[in-house]
Amino acid sequence: MNELVQICDLTKVYERKKVAVNHMNLMIPSGRIVGLLGPNGSGKTTLIKMLSGLLVPDQGTIRINGNAPGPVTKAEVSYLPERTYFRESMKVSQLIAYFKDKEIEALGIGCFGPIDLNRKSETYGYITTTPKLKWANYNIVGAFQEALGVPVGFDTDVNGSALGEATWGITKGLENSVYFTIGTGVGAGIISNGKLLHGMLHPEGGHVLLAKHPDDTYAGKCPYHRNCLEGLAAGPAIEERWGKKGIELADRKEVWEMEAFYIGQAIVDYIVILSPQRIILGGGVMHQEHMMPLVREEVKRQLNGYIQTKELEDLDSYIVLPSLNDNQGIMGALKLAMDELELAE
Repeated sequence: MNELVQICDLTKVYERKKVAVNHMNLMIPSGRIVGLLGPNGSGKTTLIKMLSGLLVPDQGTIRINGNAPGPVTKAEVSYLPERTYFRESMKVSQLIAYFKDKEIEALGIGCFGPIDLNRKSETYGYITTTPKLKWANYNIVGAFQEALGVPVGFDTDVNGSALGEATWGITKGLENSVYFTIGTGVGAGIISNGKLLHGMLHPEGGHVLLAKHPDDTYAGKCPYHRNCLEGLAAGPAIEERWGKKGIELADRKEVWEMEAFYIGQAIVDYIVILSPQRIILGGGVMHQEHMMPLVREEVKRQLNGYIQTKELEDLDSYIVLPSLNDNQGIMGALKLAMDELELAE
């Protein structure tokens, strides 16, 4: 059996002479499943980072299919952390500096919109008419391409999450699915006939217009059209309507019944228009544990038996939470990068 990984006399010492990995020798045959077990601080993450080329050992050698860790070995060994190492406030220049010495072959960007995804357009790769004024008309793809010299895959952030789930998650193998993120804003990523849905722009699914709940006197938060899904159901709308953040309203049944009314109404709209095989609900609002049963019940009530399929007979399997431990966005960006690299070859 071929040796996939060969480790010889591997040592890594951090500051203050903390030994993380101490003269380690290991061979892992191809096709073998190996688990690393040990308490915190025993060197598991350090070893994975050295295998991935993210850390350089102080002593010893690593060979993966005969090669030292680097771009050529990424297909065999990579590292996906539990949480991102990027600060939310990082500038583009800081992100570019981070990737400069990583020898990446391609980059994927899942970006807030609206963005220009038309490859024939003069402004392809731009953030366009965003209300985030400092980002308006910014060539984000061009900035990274020029600085890093690699292909850059580009799409909306929620399309990226939809792609991550369709590639590695709970919608893998399905031709048609919808991914909603419901948090500080609302967006929808759509997989149609096995591909991300694009047209003259990209889906702006958070701005589908809704009928108001009969007991809702709140005007709506969206400055463009107040009674859209985002204007009525996003986190800021919840806070403004009820005077408290959602986390402080967990025991207020009427809050979440109204929220489910709006989310369920939007889902019904997407069911009758797109006929998805599964719908994923992500984002901070959906972290409320009681939301999923309320939404499923509201979808059933509003459909009123009009559409009858085997998928709708089991709403627990049809309307689901994300499956990739909140890594679906970064995994979607990885797939965007992989696809762009393939196009460039």
